[in-house]
Amino acid sequence: MKKKLMAVILSVAMTAALLTGCGGKEDTPASGGGTEGTAEGGVQEITWMFWDDLNATEDLISKGYKETIDRFNADYEGKYHVTPITTNLEEYYPKLNALVASNETPDVFIVSPGPNLTVYVDPGVAAPLDDYLAADGWKDSFTSDAVFSQMTYDGQIYAVPLNIAAACAFYNTEMFETAGVAVPTTWDEMLDACEKLQAAGYTPITISAGTAWCLSMVAGYLCEMEGVDLAALEDGSASWEDGKMESAGAKLKELSQYFQKTAAGDTNDVATANFYNEEAAILIQGSWAIAQINGSNPDFESRCGVFQFPGVERIIAKSDSLAMSSTTKYPEACAALMKYFTDDISQKYTAEIGGKIPVTSVEYDASVAPAQLEYVMNVFGSAKGTFGFYNESMPSTEAGAFFDDEMVSVFLGDTTPADAAANMEDFYESNCR
Repeated sequence: MKKKLMAVILSVAMTAALLTGCGGKEDTPASGGGTEGTAEGGVQEITWMFWDDLNATEDLISKGYKETIDRFNADYEGKYHVTPITTNLEEYYPKLNALVASNETPDVFIVSPGPNLTVYVDPGVAAPLDDYLAADGWKDSFTSDAVFSQMTYDGQIYAVPLNIAAACAFYNTEMFETAGVAVPTTWDEMLDACEKLQAAGYTPITISAGTAWCLSMVAGYLCEMEGVDLAALEDGSASWEDGKMESAGAKLKELSQYFQKTAAGDTNDVATANFYNEEAAILIQGSWAIAQINGSNPDFESRCGVFQFPGVERIIAKSDSLAMSSTTKYPEACAALMKYFTDDISQKYTAEIGGKIPVTSVEYDASVAPAQLEYVMNVFGSAKGTFGFYNESMPSTEAGAFFDDEMVSVFLGDTTPADAAANMEDFYESNCR
């Protein structure tokens, strides 16, 4: 089913590419599948695809990636050279799939673990990386083999993690203090906090429903709160209609009364900007937002606290990862580039500037790292475990997207929580079991 899904995705993507192209001068790869990649003087030219504009971004993690690219090109001048292909997050996978469909797969591309990686592993788009990881002790530099758990298929590793992030609740400490609100630890306390913030004249929560995965991240926590078991749902020993998803959907509707009025149309970037511009008290987002918050409004760091989503014992965790094209002409150049993203310089930057958790055993100065990183580490330390994003933990990207859309529909009032649960059960019966 997964291979069939990938074929459908790539077929649609190819049609889109023929009609509209990929746009932007950086969106034409210099190498990769089916293209020439050697520049004058024998330099091996490769491409790297990412979901942010490296030249216009304020995101500190993205700026760090640009520094890594520039450092690689300088160090390997005359031997290797990498050209970035950049787009925005919402358009990233459609454009990547269009390039795959036209035999122009970027030599190295960023990807999320789980089903989003599976669709490139199953048809052979991504290359196994074990031989490269075994060379020069590269794999030994990572904190543990566990960081590769969602990137391993049939005993082979197909992607390299760059950092670890957790989905948390960021909050404006001054707004909480003014409203007389304590950090919530239970669902009822969360609702009470939102009620008090609203009574004090603040927008309690900013979130993007225009970017579906942002809303479904909250829904994932609510499903966790209700005891939804994704493994049991996949093997058919549990049903989406057992009342747990319906209850989670009802909680989502209850919480949504405290969202900003424009949540339905706001993008992830807009919702995050609402928070660091101090137009809302709470942002429920991954800890990658630290780099965006501090890069856009450095003065806000001292007023930005972090707490674990209340009412759950586990937290959502994920990593950005790099995959290599199986058709690249220059795998050694690609491996060298990937190593740069996980070397001590890049990983120290990840923690000390970007505020994300390194994936290697690098030593970094916690005293110069963003204050929010320590808060996130405390959340990790107190949690009883982790789980993945719901749309990245289901049997396929199609299943994850279906869940996302159902949650948006519940939020908009177009679907009842009970009907959303029934729709998920029908989808699983037809596609996942």
